[in-house]
Amino acid sequence: MGDYSKALEFYEKSHKIREKALPPNHPSLAISYNNIGGVYNNMGDYSKALEFYEKAHKIDEKALPPNHPDLASSYNNIGGVYDDMGDYPKALSFLEKALAIRQKSLPSTHPIIKETKDNIDYVKKKM
Repeated sequence: MGDYSKALEFYEKSHKIREKALPPNHPSLAISYNNIGGVYNNMGDYSKALEFYEKAHKIDEKALPPNHPDLASSYNNIGGVYDDMGDYPKALSFLEKALAIRQKSLPSTHPIIKETKDNIDYVKKKM
């Protein structure tokens, strides 16, 4: 459990295959970047996590409609890293963007909406 170097190795191999097979702004590349960013986030390497989450976000912004749930997840991931880094104003900004999309694109009873609201409240308490 927690073999981050192995996870990175396989996610990077997967990403290279996708890069060869897909156009540069394909949503599957964003998924790869998110996976890699998630490993770095779990390792506590927040600057690397942010780098990969931002790469994913750029693709998502180009490839997805503005109210797509995956775009909300992208905002949420970046907000989470800023929270971990102690940059609460930036964290709040990204989490609020995630919430706005989720409220437009998902049923009001969807659990991710409550989770996002809870994350926003948690960040506000730390400010």
